[in-house]
Amino acid sequence: MNWIDRDKESIWHPFTQLVNGFDHIMIEKAEGLYLYTPEGRKIMDAISSWWVNLHGHSHPKIAEAVFQQASKLEHVIFAGFTHEPAIILAEKLLSILPENQSKIFYSDNGSTANEVALKMAFQFWYNKGEKSRTKVIAFEGAYHGDTFGAMSVGDRGPFSAPFSPFLFDVEFLPTPTQENEAELIIQFEQLIKDKEVAAFIFEPLVLGSAGMKMYAPELLDKLLQLAKENEVICIADEVFTGFGRTGKNFASDYLTTQPDIFCLSKGLTGGTMALGVTSCTARIMEAYKSTDIMKTFFHGHSFTANPIACAASIASFDLLMKEETQMQIRNISDWQKAFQERINNHPKVLNSRVMGTIFALELKTDEDTSYVNEVRHQLYPFFLERDILLRPLGNVIYILPPYIIKKEEIERIYQAVEEMLIQLNIGRH
Repeated sequence: MNWIDRDKESIWHPFTQLVNGFDHIMIEKAEGLYLYTPEGRKIMDAISSWWVNLHGHSHPKIAEAVFQQASKLEHVIFAGFTHEPAIILAEKLLSILPENQSKIFYSDNGSTANEVALKMAFQFWYNKGEKSRTKVIAFEGAYHGDTFGAMSVGDRGPFSAPFSPFLFDVEFLPTPTQENEAELIIQFEQLIKDKEVAAFIFEPLVLGSAGMKMYAPELLDKLLQLAKENEVICIADEVFTGFGRTGKNFASDYLTTQPDIFCLSKGLTGGTMALGVTSCTARIMEAYKSTDIMKTFFHGHSFTANPIACAASIASFDLLMKEETQMQIRNISDWQKAFQERINNHPKVLNSRVMGTIFALELKTDEDTSYVNEVRHQLYPFFLERDILLRPLGNVIYILPPYIIKKEEIERIYQAVEEMLIQLNIGRH
């Protein structure tokens, strides 16, 4: 039995129909921008393997850090113990997070980082004796993860439909657009005036899984100012937007009013392994400083602050801070903007948008824009046949490469997109 047959026998893949008519592609190794199959096929990873890879695959600096740490301390319980990698990483993260951030809480991934943030906010009010503060505000179209708290504050659609009876109630604001800003602000003001809202959670400036929908920092600033005036805890889900993706270290760096809690993952380890971080302000911490044991934050994971994951993150952080990496982020941002100008008036293009290293192209089709738009079944294989991994969000194609991509490599992606616009019959235009 070959590897693919063994895969079919034993593995259930994420976001994948069990009856789908195609085989998964076996990857034997990866280096830099490329994924390699056992047959020698070389596939360009143009989406950073679900947005996690910052510096290219199998980066020697990160690999060496993982090796050295695994040889020294692979793991230790993080309740009652600590270790150097966790301390160093926390200090490095706090050095680039906004000045109001005070403490780092470790978990396992993006979903758990958001779960921690929600529980942290809920218990903040519980510890303060303000038990009427139970409501949460979020955006329609949001995605914060696949655990139950994260699903509750995410978009109520086909992904969460089987679980809807088990999700807690959330007040949803419309997905932000230029057209609905005034209406959205009024709705937000109405929701927070009764002093029952515990937290406002949001993906700052880019709703990733919703189709890379982008909105203005001025709008988010206004919402955060209103929230602060009403003591609502503001949670920035920077799992995707963190570590340079928007052109700055964090999307929140475009704001003048800073969130109370940050959620980080994905690029945190440079795409090497799973790790989550939730940071918070001193104000949040104060509600937990008590001799009353019942005011303890009773949350943890077996692999909290895993030393190997922390070591990978330290190496990734140091690479990110290098001037050559920062220059590459600026270069990619410029290349993406230039391609947007080149493609935006094409008759098959409904909309294109860029923020930092993120490029998104929305295609005109006979269906509404959505993750389940049928055109995705044409787009994904079209690019794979050209050895380019682009995993469309329905009729939205996005390009999100690792920072090590070269000009001629990203140009190859652009040319494939232009070829797609010529060759594929994708509906109305």
